[in-house]
Amino acid sequence: MRARQFYSWHCLISLLALIGTFFATAARPADTDGVQAFADPSGVIATVDINGRVTGQGPFFQSLGINGRSCATCHVASQAMSISAAGVQARFVETGGADPLFATVDGANCPSAQRGNPADHSLLLTHGLIRVFIPMPTGPTAQFSISVVHDPYGCAMLPNPAGGAPFVSVYRRPLPTANLGFLSTIMFDGRETHQPLNALSTFSANLSADLMQQAADAVTTHAQAPTAPAADVLTGIVNFELGLFSAQAVDSNAGWLHALGANGGPTFLSGLQPKYYPGINDALGADPNGLAFNPVSMTLYDAWSNISDNNGHFLEGVRDAARRAIARGELVFDTAPVNISNVRGLNDNAALGKPSTFVGHCATCHDTPNVGNHSLALPLDIGTSHTGKPEMESDPNILAALSQLSEADLPVYLISGCPNPFNAGEPESFYTTDPAKALITGQCSDFNRGKGPVLRGLAARAPYFHNGSAANLHELVNFYNERFQMNLSEEQKSDLIAFLNSL
Repeated sequence: MRARQFYSWHCLISLLALIGTFFATAARPADTDGVQAFADPSGVIATVDINGRVTGQGPFFQSLGINGRSCATCHVASQAMSISAAGVQARFVETGGADPLFATVDGANCPSAQRGNPADHSLLLTHGLIRVFIPMPTGPTAQFSISVVHDPYGCAMLPNPAGGAPFVSVYRRPLPTANLGFLSTIMFDGRETHQPLNALSTFSANLSADLMQQAADAVTTHAQAPTAPAADVLTGIVNFELGLFSAQAVDSNAGWLHALGANGGPTFLSGLQPKYYPGINDALGADPNGLAFNPVSMTLYDAWSNISDNNGHFLEGVRDAARRAIARGELVFDTAPVNISNVRGLNDNAALGKPSTFVGHCATCHDTPNVGNHSLALPLDIGTSHTGKPEMESDPNILAALSQLSEADLPVYLISGCPNPFNAGEPESFYTTDPAKALITGQCSDFNRGKGPVLRGLAARAPYFHNGSAANLHELVNFYNERFQMNLSEEQKSDLIAFLNSL
């Protein structure tokens, strides 16, 4: 027990020392002012700005609307350029709920909320959720109808003040504004991907154009600006965002994540972007260079797989053990079989032959090497938008998976008029807390389908999934283990969590 306590104190002291010496010893760009490092629950998160010093004076940090918000309100460097539930709670306590983050337009459960009342901001406080309000699909492209079957806050569906289709309220996590040079689609439902990000020749121009429009829409919606900012302001925001690369730099048990041949941290990540192209390692065989899909998509910690104890020194031995655990977790990510069934976007995918079930890997959905998102747009329904109510969900694997999560009390919608994608010609109604891409396209084939985000900087930005239903990585791993019948041992789960924390 004394040894364990001594090691815990040693870890704390070492962590503080690592933070203090980050700027002096880490491998990084020459301009040290371009690095921001912060303690997080697993060690140190770092963001590199390849454009140089972060002054906090550009348009990204300026209030451009009427409610005091800036881009930095919801995209915080210490939280991997997103927000964490813990960070939200601290801001609420510090400001009594007066921080611009809690503007009632979308920082509350409903727009009629009372500022400063925790109950009115419970979804943001507990799950880091922002209310997104999208007009119900109408017209000839709308293939389904939506009705509300559970409305815990009384604003699941609201009249459109401008007339027309009512707004449907869904609740989602803010995506990070770092590592954007690897994107294949923008926003969870892809609604800001106005120009496709599917070809290298157009990728850079289209990404900038899409991010410009996304920034304009964010200012007019989230910051409630009456008009969009000028083009030079939007350009300043986008140029700043494109220079940011965020990743875990230090693990409190394993130490520096670039030590002894490993390639953790934001600097190595930033060096991957010039080599990236849309379709790289595509799991469906669409790599434009004709390269076969390789499920071994993560190789950051190969060098740690056979690391030996350091001359019997106790503390270094424990650190080496943590490094080996991370390497083992990476191996689980790369090789553990994933039994895929009832996933819209995969099991109904003609490119795969519409298999009722097949064995894949983590990289089937997270194929971009050492980054972790899908290199071509492939929105999927893995079940996180489903409801855990047995009377509303028929798939036992999804029910078992949802039981592992800390789900928020979200509105539930009944989608009617769609066929069952896994039984042709059979009509079926579906329950969901977020129709996702289908709210944008009106198409039954897009029901519940959303993108998988970049898997970097996870340790600093809990909770996880688009609706914040996984409070921590333990819940996330347990969800996947049940959903896809991975049959992981407890040691494998622990190792996988260690690896995910190191991203």
